[in-house]
Amino acid sequence: MQNQWNERYARQEYIYGTEPNHFLKEKLALLKPGRILLPAEGEGRNAVYAATLGWESEAFDQSTEGQKKAVQLATQKGVSINYSIQSLDDWNPLPNQYDCIALIFVHLPEALRKRVHQSAVKALKPGGTLILEAFTINQLTRSSGGPKVLDLLFTSDQIKNDFNDFPEVEILETQVILDEGPLHQGLADVIRLTCRKPFE
Repeated sequence: MQNQWNERYARQEYIYGTEPNHFLKEKLALLKPGRILLPAEGEGRNAVYAATLGWESEAFDQSTEGQKKAVQLATQKGVSINYSIQSLDDWNPLPNQYDCIALIFVHLPEALRKRVHQSAVKALKPGGTLILEAFTINQLTRSSGGPKVLDLLFTSDQIKNDFNDFPEVEILETQVILDEGPLHQGLADVIRLTCRKPFE
């Protein structure tokens, strides 16, 4: 899997663009900057954008090629990010570390998805915000991006259940027009979720 993503990110162009995900941009505008984590961050567009807003921006991915492009983009934008090489399979964060965690198109098989989502919940500080955008199962027949494997696409009920400990959950299944580099282009079916970790 690491080799697959290294090969994909080794292209000179940013395959998902250099601009932030629109939903993430919209939600970060409502939050006071603090410490943010972006797992499976790829080429770094979202981590770099968060840093331009004053966030202490951390990210990780298994791809060394993605890391190189992320650092390059941060340099171009005049910001710094903390980007490490790590697989989601091994992610076991300390509790109560982040003011925000953003999972943007992080598509995983069911058992790993549940574990990663629970790790994200654990890693958020009380009062912290989780932001998620992902493709739904309706995306399978579209050419606008996302995995072509049904088990890696999500339903609203799956995502709701993963975050059922949160009293405040906003979730919307909708269609959007993606314009995020050559691999995310056109009409897409997505789930958008935001939730806040309750204060203990």
